[in-house]
Amino acid sequence: MPGAFQQELDQLIRARYPIIYIVTWEEERARQILCQIADNQKKVVYDWSITDGLRLLAGPRPEKVEAPRVREPLGVLNQILQADTAAFYLLKDFHYYLEAPEIVRQLRDLAHVLRQSRKTIILLSPVLKLPPELEKAVTILDLPLPTYDDLNELLTYKLGDRGASRRFRVNLSLGERDALIKAAQGLTLTEAENAFAQAIVRDNVLDVNDVPVILSEKKQVIRKSGLLEYYDDYSNLVAVGGMDLLKDWLRKRFRAFGQEARRYGLPQPKGILLMGVQGCGKSLVSKTIAAAWRLPLLRMDMSMIFQGYIGSSEQNMRRAVKVAESLAPVVLWIDEIEKAFAGMASSGVSDAGTTARVVGTFLTWIQEKTAPVFVVATANEVQDLPPELIRKGRFDEIFFVDLPLASERAEIFHIHLQNVGRDSKQFDLRALSEAAKGFSGAEIEQALVSAMHDSFFENREVTNADILQNLKQTVPLSMTMRERIEALRTWARERARPVASQLAHVAPETE
Repeated sequence: MPGAFQQELDQLIRARYPIIYIVTWEEERARQILCQIADNQKKVVYDWSITDGLRLLAGPRPEKVEAPRVREPLGVLNQILQADTAAFYLLKDFHYYLEAPEIVRQLRDLAHVLRQSRKTIILLSPVLKLPPELEKAVTILDLPLPTYDDLNELLTYKLGDRGASRRFRVNLSLGERDALIKAAQGLTLTEAENAFAQAIVRDNVLDVNDVPVILSEKKQVIRKSGLLEYYDDYSNLVAVGGMDLLKDWLRKRFRAFGQEARRYGLPQPKGILLMGVQGCGKSLVSKTIAAAWRLPLLRMDMSMIFQGYIGSSEQNMRRAVKVAESLAPVVLWIDEIEKAFAGMASSGVSDAGTTARVVGTFLTWIQEKTAPVFVVATANEVQDLPPELIRKGRFDEIFFVDLPLASERAEIFHIHLQNVGRDSKQFDLRALSEAAKGFSGAEIEQALVSAMHDSFFENREVTNADILQNLKQTVPLSMTMRERIEALRTWARERARPVASQLAHVAPETE
């Protein structure tokens, strides 16, 4: 059964839309779709490029002797104008020539003539570049990335290739096959085929262990965009000390990305905003959510979004979210989001409104997005956040990450001691927790690292006393920035949800 794109393209051609601009990197896939439509409509397909000129691609060869291949852009438009065959003319990378006045004028003339004929011009390009003069004459279509069914069909073809003579083994259950296909979602058919082929030749076996190979192809897509970073982080939420309310909230939404949740009537989770004291685990949580949900993790680098050329920042934001959506389901992490959006109020004076427009594009997207992109944003300075960002509807929940309490500090010591290969039972976690009152998770980790440097220098094992000594020598941020942190905790008490159940019953100035 034809997909939605093929049906829409077929309808536009039948309605005699003269010029259709298809934006895609997948030339071969677009050509196959066009040839299927041409076969159904009993038309021929001509293909043009600056290197090959105009040539017959599909359909019966015309009775008249074909003219020599025309390579000049204006020449091919003149030939289309003079032809009397019911045909599609597929012009590849024609956007390069849309700045020439004679090309624009000829296309406008053709748009009027082709409405009375059975000829259609299809402009095929990976980028959209359209002069104002052609805006009313050209219809734009985006070829969507392959669907789950498209990738399933491709995998079936790869597995059936060469039949019994194939030289690789297949070890996939239905669930593992599903995982492999979902890992390939967001890739073009060519990229997916390359990834499947690489997975096969790696060890001549195609199984669920090849999912990382498929994901590595996605890393290439991210790297080429230059606006997002792909993170490999296999830590789980177990590596995060405390935060029981947040962990429970996340566990309950693990299954919410599937079709079962849609049938139940649940919308897809949008995301969360984590605000709070520096060094208390906001970034760590952001990275472990993706690992816990077994989803790719992308980080949006806002410094790459904002660039000097007029209009480039807004275009970069649109490109970044489009890449994220193409790889969905995915977790999108935006660290210290207030630094990017802090200048919104004065944007009209300081940067001609660029920040305001970028913020507007982002807010509209996060409000209206339908792709399963779970946004995790972190912020340290809540006063710098625009009200539009933290109002209800942008995020599913706003959590406040406070300084860890005594039991959470003990858990953090236990986790970090395990991470460095030490048995936490050999340490007095209660005494360490008491000595680390007012410390963030990051400061606890650094105190342990400093203690290990001391013991390593003296060629002995680290002890409880070493850690206590380094805790005493450290002035935590909660003391250095006491007034600002207390103001932040007071603000969050009534405006955000605590990440730990104990914090819900503790006054902000006490433990």
